[in-house]
Amino acid sequence: MKLRDRFAELARKYKHAWVFLYILIYMPWFMWLEKHVTTHYHVIQIRLDEHIPFIEYFIIPYLMWFLFIAVVFLYFFFTDVKGFYKLAAFMFTGMTVFLIISTVFPNGQDLRPVIFERDNIFVDMVRALYRTDTCTNVFPSLHVFNSLSVCAAIADSEALKKHRGVCIGAYVLAGLIILATMFLKQHSVLDVLGAGAMAGILYQFVYAPDRRHAPGYAGQRRKRPLLQNK
Repeated sequence: MKLRDRFAELARKYKHAWVFLYILIYMPWFMWLEKHVTTHYHVIQIRLDEHIPFIEYFIIPYLMWFLFIAVVFLYFFFTDVKGFYKLAAFMFTGMTVFLIISTVFPNGQDLRPVIFERDNIFVDMVRALYRTDTCTNVFPSLHVFNSLSVCAAIADSEALKKHRGVCIGAYVLAGLIILATMFLKQHSVLDVLGAGAMAGILYQFVYAPDRRHAPGYAGQRRKRPLLQNK
């Protein structure tokens, strides 16, 4: 097969790759926010945040988030086009809402420790994280929202439901990532709750409609006796 024909075949097979063009919208917008939202912002934190201890070991699941999101996203890209589109719609809509909120309501937090009680490799990793990631543009937490996004996609996948270990592992990792955002003082409780609320709302538009029409849905089972009695 000629190279041109091979390329044309791949282009037809993976034509849904156009979705990745969203990065051309997200990254310039986000970098602009990171550059301009630096000092004058609304502080997003509550008293409960002060009682959450700093635990540097959570840097491990926090950094695993990048691999977690990439692996799940690529899995759907190569194996389930419909699931890929749903995941992209869910995730990218939430990321756009985040950008809009950060633009019209500049926000940040002042939770990061100034002095670390311990000195170890994990603390060094946290220091490196703090240097590369600002404490602004935190509401709602994208670490939390995107973790919930891929969990929703996994829970919706008929293929992945057959692999219980994979599902449980993904949910546990997502839970650790969500906890990490607070224990590393990257996000406040409000950031986490905001991300959860946004995920819950978007779920009703992206995933819930198909689940309500799926065979065996609880609502359908409740209606069935009524239909049989008519």
